[in-house]
Amino acid sequence: MTQSPVEIVICMGSSCFSRGNSKNLGLIQDYLKSNDLQADVKLVGQLCQNLCKEGPNLVVNGQTYHRVDSSTLSSILEGCFAKG
Repeated sequence: MTQSPVEIVICMGSSCFSRGNSKNLGLIQDYLKSNDLQADVKLVGQLCQNLCKEGPNLVVNGQTYHRVDSSTLSSILEGCFAKG
């Protein structure tokens, strides 16, 4: 059974980018590569969505996450791709 790809939208606006999404982007790419998930994910960069005060922001399959740092990002990714 083929599933739709997971869509991850990362804010690349200057505020989110400088507050952590520059690092988060690399962490996402590394996670996808090390878990052989590149084909299962649509990774999209997006310009500012006017949620700067709550950034860095990330949207996974329509669910928005605010103040994403490396530990919350790890939890988000693990939850999204949990087996079973």
